[in-house]
Amino acid sequence: MEIPVLVQNDTWLKPYAAHIACRKSRVERKEDELTGGVSLADYANGYLYFGLHRTAEGWVFREWAPNAVAIHMIGDFSGWQPIDEYALYPLADGIWELVLPKEKLRQGALYRLLIRWKGGQGERIPSYANRCLQDEQTKIFSAQVWNPEEPYKWKSHAWKGNTDSPLIYESHAGMATEEYRVGTFAEYRDRIIPYVKQSGYNTIQLMAIQEHPYYGSFGYHVSNFFAVSSRFGTPDDFKSLVDAAHEQGLRVIMDLVHSHSVKNTREGLNLFDGTPFLYFYGDERRNHPAWDSLCFNYGKNEVLHFLLSNCKYWLDEYHLDGFRFDGITSMLYTHHGLERNFTEYAMYFDGSENADATTYLMLANKLIHQVNPHAIAIAEEMSGMPGIATPIDDGGIGFDYRLAMGTPDYWIRIIKEKEDTEWNVGELYYELTNKRSDEKTIGYVESHDQALVGDKTIFFRLVEKEIYQHMSVADSNPLIDRGIALHKLIRLVTFATAGNGYLCFMGNEFGHPEWIDFPREGNGWSYQYARRQWNLRYNQQLKFHFLADFDREMLLLSSTYRIFDQPAERLLDDHTRQILAFRRCGLVFVFNFHPVQSYADFGIPTGCGKFRVIFNSDEARFGGFDRIDASIDYFTGSIFADRPMENTSLKVYIPARCALVFKEMPVKSVYD
Repeated sequence: MEIPVLVQNDTWLKPYAAHIACRKSRVERKEDELTGGVSLADYANGYLYFGLHRTAEGWVFREWAPNAVAIHMIGDFSGWQPIDEYALYPLADGIWELVLPKEKLRQGALYRLLIRWKGGQGERIPSYANRCLQDEQTKIFSAQVWNPEEPYKWKSHAWKGNTDSPLIYESHAGMATEEYRVGTFAEYRDRIIPYVKQSGYNTIQLMAIQEHPYYGSFGYHVSNFFAVSSRFGTPDDFKSLVDAAHEQGLRVIMDLVHSHSVKNTREGLNLFDGTPFLYFYGDERRNHPAWDSLCFNYGKNEVLHFLLSNCKYWLDEYHLDGFRFDGITSMLYTHHGLERNFTEYAMYFDGSENADATTYLMLANKLIHQVNPHAIAIAEEMSGMPGIATPIDDGGIGFDYRLAMGTPDYWIRIIKEKEDTEWNVGELYYELTNKRSDEKTIGYVESHDQALVGDKTIFFRLVEKEIYQHMSVADSNPLIDRGIALHKLIRLVTFATAGNGYLCFMGNEFGHPEWIDFPREGNGWSYQYARRQWNLRYNQQLKFHFLADFDREMLLLSSTYRIFDQPAERLLDDHTRQILAFRRCGLVFVFNFHPVQSYADFGIPTGCGKFRVIFNSDEARFGGFDRIDASIDYFTGSIFADRPMENTSLKVYIPARCALVFKEMPVKSVYD
């Protein structure tokens, strides 16, 4: 057996080399079985065959429902009654078909399927429906004929940005308005995309794109996998959003939920043809024990075809630039990762891996890069499974990046449990840089997860109720000063140590207050916390803009100096003084986390050179106190070729709760 590269790079994986090698051979066998020799990209075309399509003669509709004995398309064109001319006819392999003259359906018509099986019947939305609408009175969802006479005309067919590391602005279009309602794709396109561009991010990650019956699920209880959520606009509205982002040089990726599905029958895939096992497991594995949802049967070829076609559909139809796959840990293990701490490698390979789900993920990653070689796939995976973001040929599962999900938990833990003077900078550096060298990671301080109802944003956690009374630029408050200083330091140190990219949830860059809570019965169906208070960021009389301005300038360190191209190199961590220093891509980062103690002539072992401050968290424009003179050049060692180095430490003045970034400058000898 050839030892996988993943194992060669990590000798602790040697006992599991056979298991890891089996991943690759298993996925190769499954690919051959599915495709019969054609490419995955040619195979994953279910959305071009199933569902409703307009032809030169009229319309053709196809559905997979092997347990059905009769299927009718019902809608506003039939009085919602089953009539013969809208009856589907059975083909082979459980596939049903309906061919209609063009006058029998019109753009915008509403329809559902009435599926009969032995002993019962039910109304269902087609599995490949690309547009669904909810009736405002009855709250019932229906599919809608969406095939405009004039198809959307793309202005920018593909993202034309550069290959810089992803700086991700995680967003939710419905929450992106300040008003007490659901925001739209058009509003996001016109208001938020320019803001994202100006703020220095290069990638938009959109949540809740796939249709979901309950708004409060944040889009994670999907009912219609091929339909853009109608809450935010039409399919063309979403295309226009993607188009506008591409014109600005921004990638657009979306949260893709293939880890589970909503239990709803009328709206979703549950009991679609009367059987519980059409798309999902038919045994005890069917119900997700924590999410009140259904688990896909990844061992079933028809399910693989459905999910792989879904991946290609979003790339092909909407020109997306990749995905953030949700709930990977839940997919990887039969126990879904629940109540497991994964403290040793044996826990990954103890027989609990869902091999079918792993195979699906590998196929999906291979397909995505066949369809769009520039697309990125990010794994939301919390167990730390080795190889998640390692190439398939090297023994991995093939994602481009994984989220550094332990980082937000670490920040919340030390903020909640430790006084500032107890923060151990050595431990902090270890936690932030403890990543697999053979995998790319996306670092972040907080995503939407850390601020869901019952929790708080990091800034709100730092300043609590003082945020309501003391954020005026004319007001001086020690708790606010502390919160602003630490918010900047926490973000900069996380960004500067991040593996290969960075993520921020919409609004958190300027210290958005409170938490996220969608309208529900428990809060009186309020939108109070399901929106973004942009006025706080733009009001120059409030201190929120200091944080946003700092965030924008911080991101420039990536585009200007490409700091993610090389790993960080620790220079010093002084736990007693709470000073941390490290080097990365020609920059030296120095942090003083001490709440009150400033240090003069503090030595940082940089080696010989000339240094200049290029970024300073203490600048007044960032809400600081302007205690640093950035015009000074710092020299270490001798600049003369005939003299020995007398001192190779960078002597700096580093105020309390401050961070400085130095650039190494070229030095010419007198003999040059």
